[in-house]
Amino acid sequence: MINAVGRDIPEEVLAATGKKVFEGAYAYDNYEYKKAAPTVRAMVDPNRSKMVSSIREALEKCGIRDGMVLSFHHHFREGDYVVNMVMEEVHNMGIKGITICASSLGKANDAIVPYIEDGTIVGIQSSGVRGKIGEAISTGKLKNLAIMRSHGGRVRAIETGEVHIDIAFIGAPTCDEYGNCRPNGGKSDCGVLSYAMVDAKYADKVVAVTDCLVPFPNVPASISMSDVDYVCVVDEIGNPAKIATGAAKPTTDVRKLMMADYCTQFVIHTPYFKEGFSYQTGVGGASIASTISLGKIMEERGIHMGFGVGGITTPMCDLLEKGLIRTIVDTQDFDLGAIESIKKNPNHIEISASEYANPMNKGAYVNRLDFVILAALEVDVNFNCNVVVGSDGMITGAQGGHPDTAAGAKCTIVIAPLLQGRIPAICTNVTTVTTPGETVDVVITDYGIAINPRRQDLIECMKDVKLPFCTIEELRDKAYSIVGEPAPVQFDDRVVGVIESRDGTILDVVRKIKEFSFDD
Repeated sequence: MINAVGRDIPEEVLAATGKKVFEGAYAYDNYEYKKAAPTVRAMVDPNRSKMVSSIREALEKCGIRDGMVLSFHHHFREGDYVVNMVMEEVHNMGIKGITICASSLGKANDAIVPYIEDGTIVGIQSSGVRGKIGEAISTGKLKNLAIMRSHGGRVRAIETGEVHIDIAFIGAPTCDEYGNCRPNGGKSDCGVLSYAMVDAKYADKVVAVTDCLVPFPNVPASISMSDVDYVCVVDEIGNPAKIATGAAKPTTDVRKLMMADYCTQFVIHTPYFKEGFSYQTGVGGASIASTISLGKIMEERGIHMGFGVGGITTPMCDLLEKGLIRTIVDTQDFDLGAIESIKKNPNHIEISASEYANPMNKGAYVNRLDFVILAALEVDVNFNCNVVVGSDGMITGAQGGHPDTAAGAKCTIVIAPLLQGRIPAICTNVTTVTTPGETVDVVITDYGIAINPRRQDLIECMKDVKLPFCTIEELRDKAYSIVGEPAPVQFDDRVVGVIESRDGTILDVVRKIKEFSFDD
């Protein structure tokens, strides 16, 4: 069945998932549902302890069995230890058929791939995956379909009961013996615990895993004792030094700095750039650089940001310290500077992932955004974006908040180089649609800027601005003239993954990479 972005979704996938095809970014506005509820075991006896001696004891007391859904958060990013230590114990216990529902999985979790191969893990539901887990899914090693959701889409799936978590494991930088968890004050601080909040509220059993047990009460708590069943102390839950890895760093690349400057000039010439505007950037080098350059103009003109939101980096916190931002609302800290900021600045506050981006609550922060600055692996001539599947067909990225913020912001800007190495980033059709083009307003490259024809208002206000404007087709043609039109990735018929729209409908599918022999 053909969906609203022109992708053919196989009938067998619709039957297997019980889902509908994507009908448009705003098709479910005003949709009504009843929230799900966990099974709660009352703790009336004040003398009963929540402390357990090991992950194994926690699993046993939670009633671990074949076929359960276990959840994890990724605030430690490439420094995470919790997923691996839990899944190693699950494997050692001989448990099979586990589905992992994680806010994201990265290269830090490569060690669980053998558990995919031996059937310990049969399902993965995540914002995205990188490293060897992505390779395992793309080559057909995962038994069940991998489900990729945005951050808002994950919260929606849990709150509506579409996903039911049996046991949630929460890596807590500090925790008391009764289960009050905080993201700071220990040796493994991560800034916020926003993604884990929905897990704590909706999972049947919740295990706080900490490497810093502190006196009761550990308040103000991000995760309350009223939601925690057990507390387990381990040697280390993560390495904060590895939170800022990969894309989450400022850039010195001249090309990216040029795109950042284009972005800033575009922003300041829109009607939305005014006192009290709201803003979010992704963690790509050009996006971070655009925050820095925008800050200089804000300072010169005396314009203040009402709030900044999302995954937070040091440059955003620097604007807060200078008084150029009134409030930062934070769901993830991408570097140590951001972690330090939320510890000391009362105007830098933690919010839940539901407050941030859930499309099916009564109003999320993303809906109040004026600007969001994002990156992409590919953008096509219909402005559809791909942030999950690489040019070789491998799953290598994450939706994160990309579709959520694009749908919510008044002005969605995607920054991408015309060429990713020798691969055109602007193309006729993206390999996989992860953010629909109807929610993308502007694409900025090092060779020019294209405004979505849907946004005639933006085209009109830019008519006298000295920037290199062109059509998206002209950008595509320029890319192809330099490196040629690439041959499409060869896939098998087997579907190995589903890209969910944030509303739970199917936006696209990911197929198994085709294996070639020397005779092909």
